[in-house]
Amino acid sequence: MLKLRFFGRLGDLSREISSSIAYEDYLSTPLAIVDWIALDHPALAEELSQPQVLVSVNRTVVNWNQTLVDGDEVAFLPPVTGG
Repeated sequence: MLKLRFFGRLGDLSREISSSIAYEDYLSTPLAIVDWIALDHPALAEELSQPQVLVSVNRTVVNWNQTLVDGDEVAFLPPVTGG
């Protein structure tokens, strides 16, 4: 299983997506997960494709082509502002 987490506005757009999905070879990178999401949730996929969105695996920010393994937690992080 892969655990999926969406923060901020991304969480609002991902309400219909399960927080865990079965690990499959075709879901072996965060970018592949975005492609899978795009099939049924194009608005969310468009937001995830924005250059300022970061992805983390097991609480470490990684490249979108990071290889995933069964049991990983994949989190999608929108831009954050603060004062």
